[in-house]
Amino acid sequence: MVNVDVTPLPGIGTRQDFSTRAGRRVGVVTHRDGHFELIVSRQDDPDACTASIPLSAEEAGALANLLGAPQLVAQLNDEHRDVAGVSTRQLPLPHGSPFDGRTLGDTALRTRTLASVVAVVRAGTVHPSPGPDFTLASGDTLITVGTPQGLAKAVDILDRG
Repeated sequence: MVNVDVTPLPGIGTRQDFSTRAGRRVGVVTHRDGHFELIVSRQDDPDACTASIPLSAEEAGALANLLGAPQLVAQLNDEHRDVAGVSTRQLPLPHGSPFDGRTLGDTALRTRTLASVVAVVRAGTVHPSPGPDFTLASGDTLITVGTPQGLAKAVDILDRG
C-alpha cells in the first residue's frame, strides 16, 4: 500500500504526494484558485521540487483518467478472463459528442449495443454502476462490458449519436 502524505500549504492550497520505489516523491499541488501542479521532489527533502508541470483542471482530469481507467479495465479483464465472448473496454466521451451534458440513459447503449457501462471515470474519480440519470460530460471515460462487436458499436454511438 502506498502512503499518501497531505500537507496544507497556507495561502496556496494543498500538496498530496507519495514516495516511489525509485526513491522520488511524486505529487500534486492543488491551488486555491483551482489549478494544479504535478510535482516531483527529492526523497530526502519533499520541499525541494525538482520538476513542476502546471495543469488546468481539465488537463488534471485527463491525466487522472489516463492513470485510473486502465487499472479498472485491467481488473475487470482479469475477472472476465475465463468468460468467452465478454470484453471490457474504456470508451472516452469525446469533445463534441452529442451526449455531452446528457444522461447515460439518453445513449440507450445497453439497448442498442448490448454493452453495459459499469463505471464512469471523471477527473480521476470512479463513479461505479452509474444509473440512467447519470449526466455525462466530455472527457469522461466509460468503462464498458460487452461483446467486441457491441463495444465497437458503442464507440460509434458515443461519437456520432
